[in-house]
Amino acid sequence: MADSNRDEILGDRRRALEEEFFARENQKLRQQLRARMESQAHREGLAKASGISHPEVLDHLVKLGLDAETVIALGLVPLIDVAWADGKMADRERLAVLSAARQKGIDDASPAGLLLASWLSAPPPPKLSEVWIDYVRALCRELDPKERTELRDDLLGRAREVAEAAGGFLGLGSKVSSHEQEELARLEAAFEA
Repeated sequence: MADSNRDEILGDRRRALEEEFFARENQKLRQQLRARMESQAHREGLAKASGISHPEVLDHLVKLGLDAETVIALGLVPLIDVAWADGKMADRERLAVLSAARQKGIDDASPAGLLLASWLSAPPPPKLSEVWIDYVRALCRELDPKERTELRDDLLGRAREVAEAAGGFLGLGSKVSSHEQEELARLEAAFEA
């Protein structure tokens, strides 16, 4: 009877350990599924907000920490790049970028506004410009030629306004520095690829 009692106790203990093991595994699987579903919802929201459906571009945007609320700030990256092209941002360039942000409906306290504020205080990482180029190329594949031209002209026009904001010396000479001109050319090339 002792052996049967011991076998029963060991059997009960084995079943309890198995149940505990499977409960933990089920919890892990539920967490993985939840994370996957949240990631998919994040991607779908980002795709809807950005107009991009290409998975690799969406991956880049996600890795940069952008979401549906902050992707609107991505449209200001060219302006930021032009403003920082010579290594410093003049007050008038900062004001021009902020004016463009307000025209896009970006509130200073919004997630996009806070992201923009960080880009205004220090140059963003070069990877951001690369992602913007991927973004605009993917977006251009989604647009017809007329829409693509309108997007390019609008964006390059706003970027040129930022470049011209600091002006020349005492109003003389070129209002756009050579660094800013190079940046404008690089931005325009993104629409040609």
